[in-house]
Amino acid sequence: MRSVADGARRARDPWPERDVLVIALGLVAGLRSAEMRTLTADSLAGRPGEMRLHIHGKGSRDRSIPVEPIMARIIEAYLESCAQRFPRKRFGRSTKLLLDRNGEPIGRGGLEYLVKSCYRWAGLHDRVPVGANLHALRHTFATRLAEDGATATEIMRLLGHASLATSQNYIEATGREQRAAAASNRTYRSLDQLIGPPADEQLPVD
Repeated sequence: MRSVADGARRARDPWPERDVLVIALGLVAGLRSAEMRTLTADSLAGRPGEMRLHIHGKGSRDRSIPVEPIMARIIEAYLESCAQRFPRKRFGRSTKLLLDRNGEPIGRGGLEYLVKSCYRWAGLHDRVPVGANLHALRHTFATRLAEDGATATEIMRLLGHASLATSQNYIEATGREQRAAAASNRTYRSLDQLIGPPADEQLPVD
């Protein structure tokens, strides 16, 4: 995120305010590509401390996601950059939020390319599966929720999943990763050498 904010993405026409907004929407709201592209200035509403991002979700499953005041500041900075870039364009509350370099609503391919470029300039492109650039942000959002103790039901509601089983996968994966991380503790190897294998695993003595 820091590299994006500092303008590390060496695009032909750098736009760090938009890049930060896109990455933030993925990491703190877990939005799908289509959901990002339907956002308007009206999508964020509420008083400081009670703000929510209203999402038109997949399969008409609309939802609202609680966000912190920093998101309002990120959106405000982005809108100010839009006004500077497109001084003749009128921005209404229903205008699509994310725009391309021509001031038109950004397309699916343009959004994917934007995120892919951010990964590349941050040195992370080799860690993300091909074609999963934006979904990787959504996956990180869900995984962090699970790591911080969110229930499957809470994850389902925040991500707009149709099935609780899909959300449960994040919790199960996090549990496996935590066990694997704990098992990699080098002390276990020392204990194995000290104590030896269980009696039923020891070779019989002739």
